[in-house]
Amino acid sequence: MATILFSLFAFVVSFDKTQLLTLLKTPQRQTGVLCCALVMAILWKIQAGILPYLDIHILAITTVTLVLGWRLSLISTLLASLLHFAFAKTPVDFFSFWLLTGIIPVYISYGLFVICYQYLPKHFFIYIFVCAFICAGVVAACKILITSVYYWTLGLYDWQTLQYNYMFYSVIMWFPEAMLNGMAITLMITYRPNWVRTFYDQEYLDR
Repeated sequence: MATILFSLFAFVVSFDKTQLLTLLKTPQRQTGVLCCALVMAILWKIQAGILPYLDIHILAITTVTLVLGWRLSLISTLLASLLHFAFAKTPVDFFSFWLLTGIIPVYISYGLFVICYQYLPKHFFIYIFVCAFICAGVVAACKILITSVYYWTLGLYDWQTLQYNYMFYSVIMWFPEAMLNGMAITLMITYRPNWVRTFYDQEYLDR
């Protein structure tokens, strides 16, 4: 019940009436949200893991957050989670999966972007290598660590089992996650910068 309430609260506070109305009136934005959801659902389906509940897969959350912004990203992760549960058998309940795989990574991704935007020089390569590459790796590692703590508090696994069978993947998974997100953002801001909501041409290119 706590997971359901926290997930719904984190989702509800993201609602912005203006953005929602714009989304409903703009087919291009609807296409972007649906395409991001489909890509995430496919990537989440390609997973590995040693123990039940402890799956390893590419998130792609950082790219989606940079492209859509955090509010629309939460909608996209909701759709991706629904697609994942519609076509995949998983022992994890829906709200736990959505919270750990979608909501929390979106908040972490956007929080890291805001920190970078406020305190780092606004440069093309900083956006690619820090906001996309490094932040994506950090998000992937944080997701694994937070998931470990979550299932440890539930008593599903002891800490030693989590440490040696799941948490060490945070060291391994950060690079492929960072590489995929970094490449995706590089291609988009090079050829379609108007697709990336958090990339401001006047600030990052006029230098």
